[in-house]
Amino acid sequence: MFLIQENISLKPYNTFGIDVKARFFVEITEAKDLLELRLSEVFRTQRILVIGGGSNLLFRSDFNGLIIKMSIPGIHASVDSDAIYVTAGAGVVWHDLVMYCVNNGYAGMENLSLIPGTAGASPIQNIGAYGVELMDIFYSCEAFELATGEFRTFSFEECGFAYRDSVFKHELKGRFIITGVTFRLPQPAAVNTGYGAIQAVLNERNILNPGIADVSGVVAEIRVSKLPDPSTIGNAGSFFKNPVIPESQFEGLIANFPNLVSFPAGPGYRKLAAGWLIEQCGFKGIREGQTGTWKNQALVLVNHGDATGEEVYSFSEKIIEAVYAKFGLKLEREVNIL
Repeated sequence: MFLIQENISLKPYNTFGIDVKARFFVEITEAKDLLELRLSEVFRTQRILVIGGGSNLLFRSDFNGLIIKMSIPGIHASVDSDAIYVTAGAGVVWHDLVMYCVNNGYAGMENLSLIPGTAGASPIQNIGAYGVELMDIFYSCEAFELATGEFRTFSFEECGFAYRDSVFKHELKGRFIITGVTFRLPQPAAVNTGYGAIQAVLNERNILNPGIADVSGVVAEIRVSKLPDPSTIGNAGSFFKNPVIPESQFEGLIANFPNLVSFPAGPGYRKLAAGWLIEQCGFKGIREGQTGTWKNQALVLVNHGDATGEEVYSFSEKIIEAVYAKFGLKLEREVNIL
């Protein structure tokens, strides 16, 4: 069963802590409830927005429509000869899913520890961190089509994954609600310690043969040291995408900025650290009104208390303009703006 509520504050449902209201709000805990919801007058007449953990959203104003919060629970796994298949309901907290795998010895997700959000949102964004992206472990997802009321399974190929991107952000945007996701974790799997400071921290701890629990713990420690806890200060994690540029453009930049931080991004491309670019423009740890950038990571915009979505958005515009003026690169927002 579900209950459609009216004029609900969305402050508890977005990690930025922006205090706006939804005209209508409903929480879904079973996929079959979507069939009944689709028949309701509110569903048929209102603009619809589907949310999970609210960790990738910035509301600039009240939402005049229906918010559907996906809270479908449940995790289960099946073991094949060369892989483990793990299925999670759309409402499962992402880090809980990672820890389920780590605690059961299922390798492949540990580098994605402590990413905010839910399992259902993960394919939309193609989340990633510390050398691993969701597309590396994705197998399929179940989704509900709003127009027809039918459930459909999407394969890896059908999802059109790219860097922080998928088909659900483009031609299928707003057409499907993901209800569950299945991941394929190849076995045996080697731990991935080659990205960021993972190996350095393992060396400091004198961990010579790390397991997945070691990697997960180190990744979580690094994230906590760099990123603010949304329960204490509002934020949506990384606000901007790391730019991916051609090698030819990179060569031009490195000539002028020898300390430019970058990583390989496939043949002929380099990925730049957006946080470094922002920091070079003097934005790290600054405050403007009730918003600003985090003291330990310029890539994270924060709400110091009562910031409005418009205030955060305007501040992000200043960052985009400054980075473009200095480097000739236009940053893209990773956060969805509403």
